[in-house]
Amino acid sequence: MLRHGQTDYNRDGRLQGQTDSQLTSLGMAQVRAMAQVLLDQIDDLSGWRILASPLRRTRQSAAIVSQTLRLPVEIDPALIEVGCGAWENRMYADLRVEHPQAFAGREWVFGSPDGERFEDVDARVRPWLAALPPEGERKVIAVSHGIAGVLMRGAYLGLSREATMAQDTPQDAIFRLAGGAVDRLACAPVAA
Repeated sequence: MLRHGQTDYNRDGRLQGQTDSQLTSLGMAQVRAMAQVLLDQIDDLSGWRILASPLRRTRQSAAIVSQTLRLPVEIDPALIEVGCGAWENRMYADLRVEHPQAFAGREWVFGSPDGERFEDVDARVRPWLAALPPEGERKVIAVSHGIAGVLMRGAYLGLSREATMAQDTPQDAIFRLAGGAVDRLACAPVAA
């Protein structure tokens, strides 16, 4: 499982949610580094699948991984990021000033009155995880997002809501979900 690389919204401090944005040159370099780690980690690519969220930033990221691994990309709506409603396209700094209580904790992303809640995203990712082949047969590379990714990892590990939301959301690491554990595979630092 990996998160898309840096986007123009990430760079500018703008909330994306389900808004389409595109990778920056740094984001493309981050994904190339992650793709190389995947290539180094997977001995035999036969039977492997790349599943990606339908948003542009994940499709761009998946295309880079696909080019490196020579695997096709399948779009999977279950991997889409949390919808943040009216907060999407807004600057984080402005939202923090306007809604200080929402930003007091780690769950600020669920603070928009018309956005998705933790339970909405959890209800999307848990069935996705449950539908995957058994671990011995599982050959899936999921290209997703920061919040959707932490909820997937939290569900896989059986973490509490608080522990789930306390997880990191890097744009330069791969998470291997296997044997009831989540291992972080770091990538070499990259420059734009």
